[in-house]
Amino acid sequence: MTAPHGPLALDVDEAHSRMTDPTDLTDLTVIDVRTPGEYSAGHLPGALNIPLDRLDSALPTLRRLPGEQLLVVCASGARSENACRVLAEHGVRAMTLTGGTQAWARRGHELHRPPSSPRATWSMERQVRFTAGSIVLAGLGLGLLHPAWQLLSAGIAGGLVFSALTNTCGMAVLLSKLPHNRPRPADLEATLTAVAQRGEAPVT
Repeated sequence: MTAPHGPLALDVDEAHSRMTDPTDLTDLTVIDVRTPGEYSAGHLPGALNIPLDRLDSALPTLRRLPGEQLLVVCASGARSENACRVLAEHGVRAMTLTGGTQAWARRGHELHRPPSSPRATWSMERQVRFTAGSIVLAGLGLGLLHPAWQLLSAGIAGGLVFSALTNTCGMAVLLSKLPHNRPRPADLEATLTAVAQRGEAPVT
C-alpha cells in the first residue's frame, strides 16, 4: 500500500489478496465510480456502483465505513484518485486501486458481468476519444469552407493538453451527464442501502 503524494493506493495483487483471502478479517468495500454502462460491462466482484458525479449524495453513507476498508475503483485509476481526494475533503478515508479495472483484467482476475445487463456502453476514455476526434475532424472539414472553423480543432487540442497537465477531463464530466451514463434513481438508492448495511455490520 503506497501514498507518496496522493491518496492511499492498493495495487491489484494486494486488492485481490484482501478480497479472496479467507483469513483476512477486514471486509473490503469496493466502490466503482465509473458510469453505470461501464460498470455493467465488467466490474470487480462485489463492487458497488456510485458514479463520480454522484459521490456527494453518498457521503453520509460512506462516512460510516472504516477508512482502510473502502477501495475506490475506475477504469485506469484517474477517476478513483479524484474520488479519493473528494472523499478526503469530507473526512472519508479511502484507497484507490492502482491501474483500475484495466490492470485488474491484465492480471487475469475476474470481472463480473451480469448476464441480464444491457449492451455494454463504451468506457468513458473511449467516449472522450471519439467525441474529441469527431470535433477535430468537423473543425478541419468546416475549415475548408471558412478558416475560422479551424479554431474549433485548436480548442479541442488545447483542452486535451490542459487535461493531461491537470489530470482532469472536462469533456468526461459533460459526457457523464448523458442519459446512457446516468444511474437510475432506484439503482443508486439500492446501492446506498447496501453500503449502509456494510457500515452497520460489525467487523469480526
